[in-house]
Amino acid sequence: MRVLSALALAVGLAAGVEQTTSFDLIVSGGLVVDGTGAAGRVADVGIRDGRVVVIGHLGRAQAAERLDATGLVVAPGFIDVHTHADGLAGRPLADNYVRMGVTTIVAGNCGGSAVDVGEAFATVRAARPAVNFATLVGHNSVRTAVMGRERRAPTLPELDRMKALVFKAMADGALGFSTGLQYIPGAYAETPEIVELARVAGNAGGIYASHMRNEGTALEEAIRETLRVGERSGARVQISHLKVDAKSRWGASAEALRMIAEARARGIDVRADQYVYTAASSGLAIRFPAWAMEGSRADVRARLSDAAIWARVKREMRALIDERGFDDLSFAIVASYAGDASLAGLSMADVAERLVGARDADAQFEAARLLMVGEAPPPSMVYHFMDEADVERIMRDPSVAFAADGALPHPDDEGKPHPRGYGNNARVLGRYVRERGVLTVEEAVRRMTSLPADHFRMAGRGRIAPGAAADLVVFDPATVADRATFDMPHAYPAGIPHVIVNGEVVLRDGEATGARPGQVIARSLLDR
Repeated sequence: MRVLSALALAVGLAAGVEQTTSFDLIVSGGLVVDGTGAAGRVADVGIRDGRVVVIGHLGRAQAAERLDATGLVVAPGFIDVHTHADGLAGRPLADNYVRMGVTTIVAGNCGGSAVDVGEAFATVRAARPAVNFATLVGHNSVRTAVMGRERRAPTLPELDRMKALVFKAMADGALGFSTGLQYIPGAYAETPEIVELARVAGNAGGIYASHMRNEGTALEEAIRETLRVGERSGARVQISHLKVDAKSRWGASAEALRMIAEARARGIDVRADQYVYTAASSGLAIRFPAWAMEGSRADVRARLSDAAIWARVKREMRALIDERGFDDLSFAIVASYAGDASLAGLSMADVAERLVGARDADAQFEAARLLMVGEAPPPSMVYHFMDEADVERIMRDPSVAFAADGALPHPDDEGKPHPRGYGNNARVLGRYVRERGVLTVEEAVRRMTSLPADHFRMAGRGRIAPGAAADLVVFDPATVADRATFDMPHAYPAGIPHVIVNGEVVLRDGEATGARPGQVIARSLLDR
């Protein structure tokens, strides 16, 4: 009924009916880029009760508040479907996302999530966040809850227990099921296990999102596995942070995109997302062979402290580095390390010189071992191993959304996390739309709004339309830019003055208002 009323009002205005309706908020005079990919048009946007009511000329309308968007773009709030902002309840203002124009985040990616999704939602609701929150249920978390970090196939009763946990998470409102197949214990799972669990999510209308088993040296094989899971489970597929992370395979993005398009042509509903940088970020453990990471931290320490086992581990690490087309680990930079904050920003060559007294490959491997066996948790890392040509090729594909793969870093953090968590959306609009002309502003906005909203089935979001949720971002196409760098990552972007979530202004003239109108977006069993 609300949507029909809004449509009737919009038609009335278009016919020239004198406007006497009162609005909670009018965003006036901006170039409305509605998220569909259509050309923008100058219009006002009238908002009431958290919804867009009308798009048109509202010069004489009454409103409790107006935002002047003259000369600016008014777009749907950006939707980031790949975040690690699972701790939103602890940092509910989500400043780094809000200031990028992100109004909806999806957590639970790369196989890591709350196991009890209902409890997680209750915690987020109680925290009253500034942004909307949805989550996937993660395979690694579910597997750990049932099997720990054991390197083996599940027994049938264990598989049934995992399926029951996924089913409950879906019943509680998870949007789907995620895997992180380069991480422990996901790396120990075979394809049939993933199919069985993804089928539970797919049967409930959920999506299957995967950090694939390999993103470089065996990229095509990993894509085939991901598509096979989608085909056999019936779930829609989201390939997380599509990239080519091996120098020896730069250019393989062309084949990856061809495979994805071919799969879609034969009926697999598959999309991908991307962050627009040539560096990735993950833990140090991902550089070690998966078998060496089995079990508890004590087990790993004991294994890496055994001279014979370490010799084997080092041989395999060297082989993996060689296969990627690198000579050593100098592409790896410490992002943060609780054991010694001064290591943040140093390459593994620098770390090796500090810890071992040499910079060669053997010294770097030894430094990596020392960081793994220390008392502090292993460091998080930034990995510079991608190529700009692949980034742009992937970006040009119309099925690829933009997602930062970021978290909620503390503003006082002394570390040097990947700047994507502060700048990804602004970087798309500044570097790749305005400066390089890779995309039009309308297409870039579509990739950050209606594309992810539709694939993740977020009804009423991702578009500026009568009846839609009033999630909006207002940005200056002439100045929007990312300012976070690898050396200075804690920097908010420029050119995004206003952000609105569910009809409330959370960023006004570049300043956070303190408003926290975010909602939990839970999938209903009726959404199948």
